Amino acid sequence: MRVLVIGSGAREHALLLALRRDPQVDWLGVAPGNAGTSAVAEQCDLDITSGPAVVALARKVDADLVVIGPEVPLVLGVADALRAAGIACFGPSKDAARIEGSKAFAKDVMTAAGVRTAASEIVDNPANLDAALDRFGPPAGQAAWVVKDDGLAAGKGVVVTADRDAARAHAAALLDSGHPVLLESFLDGPEVSLFCVVDGETVVPLLPAQDFKRVGDNDSGPNTGGMGAYTPLPWLPAEVVTQIVDEIVKPVAAEMVSRGSSFSGLLYAGLAITSTGPSVVEFNCRFGDPETQAVLALLDSPLGGLLQAAATGTLASFGDLQWRDGAAVTVVIAAENYPGRPRTGDVIVGAEAPGVLHAGTARREDGAVVSAGGRVLSVVGTGDDLDAARAAAYQLIGSIKLPGSHFRTDIGLAAAEGRISL
Repeated sequence: MRVLVIGSGAREHALLLALRRDPQVDWLGVAPGNAGTSAVAEQCDLDITSGPAVVALARKVDADLVVIGPEVPLVLGVADALRAAGIACFGPSKDAARIEGSKAFAKDVMTAAGVRTAASEIVDNPANLDAALDRFGPPAGQAAWVVKDDGLAAGKGVVVTADRDAARAHAAALLDSGHPVLLESFLDGPEVSLFCVVDGETVVPLLPAQDFKRVGDNDSGPNTGGMGAYTPLPWLPAEVVTQIVDEIVKPVAAEMVSRGSSFSGLLYAGLAITSTGPSVVEFNCRFGDPETQAVLALLDSPLGGLLQAAATGTLASFGDLQWRDGAAVTVVIAAENYPGRPRTGDVIVGAEAPGVLHAGTARREDGAVVSAGGRVLSVVGTGDDLDAARAAAYQLIGSIKLPGSHFRTDIGLAAAEGRISL
């Protein structure tokens, strides 16, 4: 099988490494890739937002399967262009990708499917903002205001704060830039990311993970695209995962089918395990980053075969997934000033060691690997348990040098110490 992966982040690097372990996969390509992915796949230049360009490249390399990593090309309909050209694609249609591209659409789907989620309200007029804020947040008995960009924001369009002025400022900035605002009630309880490979109404869950959005230790500072993740979750009973699949993911998948927006690809459920049960924080239409780096490190089943089954409508006959024992931890190394405008162009030492996945990297003409984005590297450690996986990840980080970089030191720590409970 010849597989072309679209994207340039650590998620795509993780997908490529897992695909390389599949004996059915005899050729790998990536477009546009980064300095790390060039070691495992043929690198191709590409405008990933152009359906015709992606189709042309897939034909040129004779791809049997195209795997679209990022959300932007999915929301723009690149998967539709591939399918119209007769090329198998792992990734939902433009219509189905609205479940991430529009939070209002996702809320409507969840309401129709009877799925538990936060109460919400869309504000698209600044004149209505103050009254809406008064209906949410601490004055309404909530722990905080939750203010979101209704569209795509790369994980950084959310503010959760007990400070009304901060909530209002974020909402006003979104409205001023022409973006509708979604206000939500605050959900208590630990968060879970559950990836499910979906083919119509067939749902195959992967291992649950937990990611860390805040930039600093102890969940301090602003939200980011994700600073780390771990899997599995020792505090989450298997029956809760089954409950999430049966009461949330399957009803949403069925509702999408009933609307004529059948989902084919990776449906990512971001959840809070509240005192009254699992409740949806958000849905995404693709593999999440940095959770993918940890989850795929433990996958024993052939990833190429799994993704091809979903892309060709045969997922129901694929069978149960097999997983390696132990745990995996991903820690993101970010550039100076991230999540603000990052410093770039610095030489990275140790970036090509096993277990180091590239995201915001590039290779200079002299061969040096340099920083080229905000989240620069994902370091993945595995071990017999969460303590061992954490130790492996942080030991590897100690061998990497990037001027001004920063990372969280507490990824998976609370779980390893038994401080998370339902």
